[in-house]
Amino acid sequence: MKYRKIDSHEHVRSGSPLEEQIDIADRLGIDKMVISRPISAYRGSKATPQEVKECNDLVLDAMKRYPDRYLGELFINPIYQKESFEEIKRCIDQGMVALKFYNQVKINSPLFYPIIEKFIDLKMVMMGHSHCGLGIGGIRPKYGNVQANASTPEDFAEAAKRYPEVILQYAHIGGGSDTERVCKVLRESPNVFVDLSGSNNDGNMVDLAIKYLGEDRLLFGTDGSYYQGVGVVLAAKLTQDQRRKIFFDNFNNILKKSGNHVN
Repeated sequence: MKYRKIDSHEHVRSGSPLEEQIDIADRLGIDKMVISRPISAYRGSKATPQEVKECNDLVLDAMKRYPDRYLGELFINPIYQKESFEEIKRCIDQGMVALKFYNQVKINSPLFYPIIEKFIDLKMVMMGHSHCGLGIGGIRPKYGNVQANASTPEDFAEAAKRYPEVILQYAHIGGGSDTERVCKVLRESPNVFVDLSGSNNDGNMVDLAIKYLGEDRLLFGTDGSYYQGVGVVLAAKLTQDQRRKIFFDNFNNILKKSGNHVN
């Protein structure tokens, strides 16, 4: 059974040929890739407005070169409020459809409030880098000690409760996270979707997510781990209809809210 697919979590990088990425997508039947180029706070960069603009320009270039394959997701650093709103307008005006935030500022910070309100008006999803480490030897360290300003499940839940109209995407529950903890915390946050991307996927990851969150809140994504991203959905104990939702329909329904859906 071939399923249409929207990869809700992918990136482009300077120096990495887009053609190689598209070739992999073709092999796996991925119709569209939602791409961003964020800056990690723990790599020494301040994510200045100029750096942010350069990252978003990479995305805009990919969108222009392959408009049938890429959907753009803009990156901002909320520390720079004025410049963030200027960049939101610039990128949305050029066809981007969503926001990607990383670990400069937590999603429940007051710095994010006006940006959340803007994306409620735009009816667009905000996808955020997340952190919920398992720890070592069965002892879970305090969340965020590796990436101090990465958003935890609790941070997402708090923001979602404050703004029930916002659409949030919790990134990569397959990225070495405590999947069960993530799903339990977000269970009562119906406006938070989770993507299944990541390279460290527990065998029962999708089953746990279905159990706690239901099939309508799960999004297919790869975050560069293409075969794992497709494989976890195909390997899970799902019906064909559930796979269709996760691979394509759920994210496309989000895109419909802003009129950016895939036909």
